[in-house]
Amino acid sequence: MDWITGIQNAINYIEAHLTEPISYDEIAAQSCSSRYHFQQIFSILCGFTLGEYIRNRRLSLAAAELAAGDVKVIDIALKYGYESPDSFAKAFQKFHGILPSQARNNGSNLKSFSRLVLKISLEGGNIMNYKVEKKPQMIFTGYKKRFTGTPANRLEQEGAFYISTRTNQYILKGLSHDLDTVYNIMNGFDDEGYDFYIAALLNEWLTNHLEEDVGAKDAARFEKIVVPAGLYLVCETKRTKYPTMIFEDVRKEAVCEWLPSSGYMLSNAPEISVYHWPWKYDEAQPNRYIELWLPIEKIQ
Repeated sequence: MDWITGIQNAINYIEAHLTEPISYDEIAAQSCSSRYHFQQIFSILCGFTLGEYIRNRRLSLAAAELAAGDVKVIDIALKYGYESPDSFAKAFQKFHGILPSQARNNGSNLKSFSRLVLKISLEGGNIMNYKVEKKPQMIFTGYKKRFTGTPANRLEQEGAFYISTRTNQYILKGLSHDLDTVYNIMNGFDDEGYDFYIAALLNEWLTNHLEEDVGAKDAARFEKIVVPAGLYLVCETKRTKYPTMIFEDVRKEAVCEWLPSSGYMLSNAPEISVYHWPWKYDEAQPNRYIELWLPIEKIQ
């Protein structure tokens, strides 16, 4: 089964079961892929999570039914998988900006979230420099924040996180003796978001004796992040002043153009981005770039 057909089969399955409990494993099976692989690919392709798609489609259809007739709110809530009118009203108001009971009012503004349809278009023809590397186990030292949504929408959250944690960054740079490199690690993906780490690679002694070196108070700022040995697709942005603005394009290109014909699939391991950010603020600025380390495995 080709890539486009598999994803479209999964979307068709979702649409046919929006008023029933939906198994993510069964959705993934429609595309002949694992649950983890499908969820990751879906979020990269679409810019929102699988759960967001299902929830938004249900709320869109629920609003249309409420606006069209005299059906009871509780009946619509149960039809689209909500356990109570209160939980339905909360979700409905968050999405549409009004209460379900107001959907019947003439002139009420409602949001429509349309069904996804994949269309084949002529794309590609781009040159992407990449390499496939086997990485050993790596033990990072860093700190995290829970981000919401998908990595495609992380730019604002990431910027705020960096600005509010300068002290932690200075400590990590001092400990690693590397002023120009920062590691971002993403794992713990689910339908609400993922864990985003700012981290550094320290020497083995510091990694295991951090409290002895910086004291208990500062050591408590950080945790160990163990990344198992594995295979990675490694590619990078071009050198520019603000590579964060083009990083997501590289990530999407790797998944949409390289991965489908590579014989590999995404593996269930942390995704890593390496920021090469020269400490000097003058002539080094245009030479900034970001490496993407995307965990992959051979398709069996």
